[in-house]
Amino acid sequence: MSSKKFESNKAPEPVGSYPHARQHGNLLFLSGVGPRERGTKKIPGVELDENGDIESYDIATQCRSVFNNVRTIVEESGSSWDKVIDVTVFLTNMKDDFKTYNKIYAEYFADNQPCRTTLEINCLPTPIAIELKVIATID
Repeated sequence: MSSKKFESNKAPEPVGSYPHARQHGNLLFLSGVGPRERGTKKIPGVELDENGDIESYDIATQCRSVFNNVRTIVEESGSSWDKVIDVTVFLTNMKDDFKTYNKIYAEYFADNQPCRTTLEINCLPTPIAIELKVIATID
């Protein structure tokens, strides 16, 4: 069985050498997706100091941005939001951010409730507080 990779023209550029998504059979696997904006290093909801360290962040703004980025990649790859079947969420501050993230997650996945795993990790490759790894079905 062959696989096909997808590069989005609207989602933020990957920070490494990997595609936005790859289809294998009827499954679509997304690479980790964060809240950055395309064509810039701007991260919605994050204020950095002159050294590039996080000064403050708004987890709600980051959550909405990352969910929108995932939706963009899923749809540009030929699938749809309602076909998301599995979500792995990486948070850098479970204690402070889980309640807000969980509320916003419930808004975005009100109709479609994929399987979900949420993990706390000590950092991500860029100064973000949330990243999603997603699997969807695709025709």
